[in-house]
Amino acid sequence: MEGVIGDQMKQGIIPRIVNDIFNHIYAMEENLEFHIKVSYFEIYMDKIRDLLDVSKVNLSVHEDKNRVPFVKGATERFVSSPEEVFEVIEEGKANRHIAVTNMNEHSSRSHSVFLINVKQENLENEKKLSGKLYLVDLAGSEKVSKTGAEGTVLDEAKNINKSLSALGNVISALADGNKTHIPYRDSKLTRILQESLGGNARTTIIICCSPASFNESETKSTLDFGRRAKTIKNVVTVNEELTAEEWKRRYEKEKEKVGRLKGKLEKLETELNRWRGGETVNPEEQVNFQEPVEAVTPVTSTTEIIKQALPVPASPGIMLGSLSNEERQKLEEERERLYLQLDDKDEEINQQSQYIEKLKEQMLEQEELIASTRRDYELLQQEMIRITQENESAKEEVKEVLQALEELAVNYDQKSQEADTKSKENESLTEELLSKQSALNSTSVELQQLKDMSTHQRKRITEMLTNLLKDLSGIGVAIGGGDNEIKVSADSNGKLEEEFTVARLYISKMKSEVKNLVQRCQGLETHQVDSNKKISEYEKDLAECRLLVSQHEARMKSLQESMRETENKKRTLEEKLDLLREECAKMKAAEQVHAASSKEKAEERKNEATMRVALEQQMDQLRDTYQKQIAQLRDEIAEKQELINTVKDENQKYTLAHQQLQQDYEKLKQEEMEKSNKLQELMLTVERREQARKDLKGLEDTVAKELQTLHNLRKLFVQDLQARIKKSVNAEDEDDGGSLAQKQKISFLENNLDQLTKVHKQLVRDNADLRCELPKLEKRLRATMERVKALETALKEAKEGAMRDRKRYQYEVDRIKEAVRQKNLARRGPSAQIAKPIRAGQHHVLSGGGQARPTPIISPSKNISDEEMRKRKAISMLAA
Repeated sequence: MEGVIGDQMKQGIIPRIVNDIFNHIYAMEENLEFHIKVSYFEIYMDKIRDLLDVSKVNLSVHEDKNRVPFVKGATERFVSSPEEVFEVIEEGKANRHIAVTNMNEHSSRSHSVFLINVKQENLENEKKLSGKLYLVDLAGSEKVSKTGAEGTVLDEAKNINKSLSALGNVISALADGNKTHIPYRDSKLTRILQESLGGNARTTIIICCSPASFNESETKSTLDFGRRAKTIKNVVTVNEELTAEEWKRRYEKEKEKVGRLKGKLEKLETELNRWRGGETVNPEEQVNFQEPVEAVTPVTSTTEIIKQALPVPASPGIMLGSLSNEERQKLEEERERLYLQLDDKDEEINQQSQYIEKLKEQMLEQEELIASTRRDYELLQQEMIRITQENESAKEEVKEVLQALEELAVNYDQKSQEADTKSKENESLTEELLSKQSALNSTSVELQQLKDMSTHQRKRITEMLTNLLKDLSGIGVAIGGGDNEIKVSADSNGKLEEEFTVARLYISKMKSEVKNLVQRCQGLETHQVDSNKKISEYEKDLAECRLLVSQHEARMKSLQESMRETENKKRTLEEKLDLLREECAKMKAAEQVHAASSKEKAEERKNEATMRVALEQQMDQLRDTYQKQIAQLRDEIAEKQELINTVKDENQKYTLAHQQLQQDYEKLKQEEMEKSNKLQELMLTVERREQARKDLKGLEDTVAKELQTLHNLRKLFVQDLQARIKKSVNAEDEDDGGSLAQKQKISFLENNLDQLTKVHKQLVRDNADLRCELPKLEKRLRATMERVKALETALKEAKEGAMRDRKRYQYEVDRIKEAVRQKNLARRGPSAQIAKPIRAGQHHVLSGGGQARPTPIISPSKNISDEEMRKRKAISMLAA
């Protein structure tokens, strides 16, 4: 059917037919205009499926006013060149159902119908002709034993064979000629091809059959099918759409023919009456049936005039025989004179009859003119009613638009007031935030000063402790010194005890100062916690402000969109107003024509004048109202534009403030990260110090034991010293030996004591520092965790609120768009597709110039093997 499209030698029937159609159009006269539209559908599983729109899967078959079947709802494309036709064919082929069988790799599973509808119009006499070309590709009949079909392919084969058998039954019934019922409705294929098979059409059937003996039965049945189809005879007439003038001419022609037949009938009746009356009619006066019907003859004939002038005697032959020659001559002269008078009367009667016919024609023309004017008047009334209805609907739409604009204005005012209040709240919050930030900075400065003071006090305490330890070591050395120190009196012991008491007092004083510093540090920590809480509250307020700013931005966007929609509505209203003005001008022109054609009807003119005045008044009122509404809309648009500009400025301020707050937030976030890192480090140090504390307990036990032993030795040493002082000087050698051993032991123990006390003090100091810093770090950790949770909840709430607002605004926008679309559809009604007219005598020119050439297209679904050449039919039908 297609072959190699683009190759002059190898192209198939379809491209040849399409090129022939367009070449024939290009060769015709230039006063002819053509409209060509194509549609492409398939019959798959006994369902009609549109190949140009795959969403249409079950189309129905209906009949037009001439009882010609057609597929309702099929997609129609207007084309103007062969290339566009080939593009539509390729688009439809891509959507066809094909499958792989044992007989063919590309087996068609449906019957496809490509319809070309051609309409011709003569621009001079407005004569219209129409025709349809059905290019049908029938799927071949299948034997399941040969194709090996299973599942869906088997169901498809069943439907194909069923429709082909129905087609064979229709062909057999048409070929028989005696059957009254043709089973067109047994299949959708035969229902669609009803006009092509047995109606006003010329049909060409191309049969594909196989010469192989393997397919003998299929080949025989296919050839019998073609033989039966050749016996069908159809009577073809031209599908012509006559114009009003053509119908009028045909009517006049038939009317004249009827008049001539009436005249001939009257002549025959008069002749018959003469024969019945016993009169002999001459052959010259007798009516000749072989002659064509002449012009309209008058009803009153010459014989009737003779009957009226001279009554026919009962026995004309006897009367003529009794007359003399003179009388006979006189009678002949009188008869000739009467014949001349009769001829004159006949001419006069003919003239009068012609004049009467002319008057009748004029009367008919006047009646037709009156009827046409009445129809025009009724059409104008209907048009006026329609225009008034459209006017009312336009008024209602304008009212709705104005109400919507008022609602938008009210909403805009509310939103602007809310934006003002929120901006004021934002400003107050920013001021409060700045004040709190300054207070926080001052407290942080004070805290730093207190930390510096505490470090300074700690340094002083450590220095004092080191000095005390040095003094104690000096005292120990002094106690364990030479022989001269052993001889110290009881007064030196008293001094040592006084120095010990002074040292104890100083240590207790230092302890009280350390306690005061610790309490002050705790107070500063609580103050810092409060300040951190306030900072978190300020951050929450800041997040709320940001959320409000984002909401205001979204509202601003929605308001801008609504303003754009109102602008578009305004433009559509202006376009409607222009269309109404054009229609008013057309109606005025039609009224002028109507007034010129119907001058005799004063009442109609009065009615038309009153209607015109009323229509003009309505149009003036509409024009004034539209102008007022347009002016109001323009003023409102200007005001809204000013408000939008102000809101844009405020929005820009908010965005700048938002950016600043974002930067501050980033800084705080970085500080928080640093603090969290420090907190982790401190936690590690706390763990280490806990381990050191455990180790320190063991050291403390050992130090306590050593101190106890040292205290006991000290008591023994004092007692021994007092005893030695009381003894005589004679026992100095023994005493020197014993004191020496004790001195060495004391010095060894004191050295150990010094080292242990240093280690103990260092551990105690580190432990105290860790204990002081641990609650701070725990509080900071809790504060940071709370802050993170608060920020997460605020972010989640902000996202949820934004999503809700977005959904709500999207729903409103969709609802408004749907309402506007429904109104536009209801106002416009069903719109027709724009045709692509083709003027005859003009070749289709491509963009690059020159005559259009078909693009080569290779159809893989048409490469039929020898094994598949069975009963495959392709019908191309041209319905005239």
